[in-house]
Amino acid sequence: MIHPQAIVDPKAELDSSVQVGPFSVIEANVQIDAGTEIGSHVVVKGPTRIGKNNRIYQFASLGEVPQDKKYAGEPTRLEIGDDNEIREYCTMNRGTEQGGGLTSIGNDNWLMAYTHFAHDCHVGSHTIFANGASLAGHVEIDDHVILGGFSLVHQFCSMGEYSFSGAGSVIFKDVPPYVTVWGNRAESYGLNKEGLKRNGFSPEAIRTLYQAYKIIYKQGFTVEEAIVELKKLAETCPEVNRLVEFLDKRSARGIVR
Repeated sequence: MIHPQAIVDPKAELDSSVQVGPFSVIEANVQIDAGTEIGSHVVVKGPTRIGKNNRIYQFASLGEVPQDKKYAGEPTRLEIGDDNEIREYCTMNRGTEQGGGLTSIGNDNWLMAYTHFAHDCHVGSHTIFANGASLAGHVEIDDHVILGGFSLVHQFCSMGEYSFSGAGSVIFKDVPPYVTVWGNRAESYGLNKEGLKRNGFSPEAIRTLYQAYKIIYKQGFTVEEAIVELKKLAETCPEVNRLVEFLDKRSARGIVR
């Protein structure tokens, strides 16, 4: 299962079913669970933990030290969940002590070629990152988010569940759940209706979420005023609560307008 031209440190812990291709390097303090396949020329540095049934393509770099001048060699971590597709030249850096020490990736993500995940980022599950999409440090990406090709997310920004960025977007502020953004600088372009349909949201829920979108973006409310109106709408549509929580408790940079 391990190619004779791969280099695996004796202090790495690999399940017996893990496959490692030629010229790949797996360093000490790396754990890889059952069913994961690692292609050729992949480098994995520790401390890193990779879950089950991931497929990691050639030339990916996982667990490298963070690109942060404050980093002084402390043993921070990268953790990757299960069932992820990690394509060619994908790069994931470990965390920093100042940022909590952890970069994390969830389950069932589709991460295309040349995507970058900087230190202290936290990515949920069921996301899609098209080619070249990149996260600066301390970014949070919730479940079911889609980033178009070459989208860039500024440090400390968050993107809520089921949000979507068009190709080439440059995102400097937080993106609320369900919202589509595009441009440099990114602006809001409506509700991610197609994504909601594909993920099983009912027509009634989508209509109500569009009303919520209009409260945030079309009626001239401040964020604080919008939260008050959204709480009323959430009484008939629980999905609106995700917007309320994001705007009220999570968004620290202001939202994309």
